[in-house]
Amino acid sequence: MSHRSVKLVCTLGPATGTRAGIRALADAGCEVFRVNLSHGDSSTHAELIGAVRSVSEELGRDLAVMADLPGPKIRLGELSAEPLALATGDGFVLRPGGPPGDAAGAPTTYPGLARDLRPGDRVLLADGAVELVVRGIRGDEVVTECVRAGSLRSRAGVNIPAERLSLPAITERDRRGLAAVLELDVDLVAQSFVRSGDDLVGLRALMGDRLVPIVAKVETRPAVEAFDQVLARADAIMVARGDLGVELPMEEIPVLQKELLRRSRAAGKPTIVATQMLESMVHAPRPTRAEASDVANAVLDGADAIMLSAETAIGEFPVEAALAAARIAEVAEERASGFRVPAEPCGHRDEAAAIAHAAAQMAAGDPDVVAIACFTRTGRTAALLSTERPESPIYAFSPDPAVRRALALRWGVRALPASLPGDTDQMIELMDAGLRSSGVVREGDSVVLSGSLPAGTAQTNMLKIHHVGERTP
Repeated sequence: MSHRSVKLVCTLGPATGTRAGIRALADAGCEVFRVNLSHGDSSTHAELIGAVRSVSEELGRDLAVMADLPGPKIRLGELSAEPLALATGDGFVLRPGGPPGDAAGAPTTYPGLARDLRPGDRVLLADGAVELVVRGIRGDEVVTECVRAGSLRSRAGVNIPAERLSLPAITERDRRGLAAVLELDVDLVAQSFVRSGDDLVGLRALMGDRLVPIVAKVETRPAVEAFDQVLARADAIMVARGDLGVELPMEEIPVLQKELLRRSRAAGKPTIVATQMLESMVHAPRPTRAEASDVANAVLDGADAIMLSAETAIGEFPVEAALAAARIAEVAEERASGFRVPAEPCGHRDEAAAIAHAAAQMAAGDPDVVAIACFTRTGRTAALLSTERPESPIYAFSPDPAVRRALALRWGVRALPASLPGDTDQMIELMDAGLRSSGVVREGDSVVLSGSLPAGTAQTNMLKIHHVGERTP
């Protein structure tokens, strides 16, 4: 079992959407599999989720599924020939429908685009590969001029300033997709193009009594400006740098990434850094040196997870990309600890959070301690331990498979199955036995144990140094 603390999220697609592909990614180190609902239909999504569950059972370890909702994303329609090259100075008309696109213009998926735009507005296509400027509005058509040349393909993204967009935060497609993936018991739901905390409240209300953790994708200027509100209502944060880099000046993104990760960690919310981590590996077997530095810096910035998108969804070298990301993260953790973002000073007023801090301090202060273990029914104890970023690996025992899979996103946590103990002595014994049977410790090793006393108490209130194999008195 790898002791890499930063988790790996891989997007499934044509390159990996089989049991063999999923198994290969899992063997390469992927813990969370992203199913992008922007592509494919409900039957395809169900097949992917079912395949992940099948591989998880085959491997005997919990693998998580994150369903990524499309959100109010505008896309080009079909193009008559692709790639379609636009040159600087070319006129290009965006229209609500009609025949496939060509050099003169193309349809979009949003009929109200002409209503939202004004002359002088920027429109970016394909994550900024092509930049247009609005020159005029002609009925329901937007007349633009290309000011940055590039190539386009069918279904390329169309970005306009988020504050102008009148599309609802949760579209009808989101509603249908959410209902379908809740029936399939996904572990995480990513909400696209969040603009405020109210967007998250609205999505949670649609879940009814099936409250799946929500990952808020920060990819718009309004989300950055309302980040405290978004952070308070989200269960996790994704710094989605593709669309964010379109909305904000590119030179601001590296510093903004550090700031968002720092604030999320202080709030105890896990974070994912996403988009173009190893983009060159879509077509190349090795990443560029700049990409390797990007992944390593995300690790040093304190991210809980890094995410691969096109690299594993449609790339020519998906498994190599996953292996490269895992390897870069491991080396960054092993050799660059002195460059990590330091932990915030302890100011915990919550008893469970204070105990988690004390557990990390005990593990750091005792050279004989090889691991921290906890028993958790909800995942909160493990989440609190993860936020402390201890040097020792964290093993979380839980009887609930949904809790174990949700913890797949948490830095440093390895979730292991356990039965529900009858008392505290049984809880200690099952953690001892679980650690030994998993092969992560040896007889006589020292571990820090955390849990509740008596067993079943909601609040974590127990902390002890335990020697593996010793009988509970």
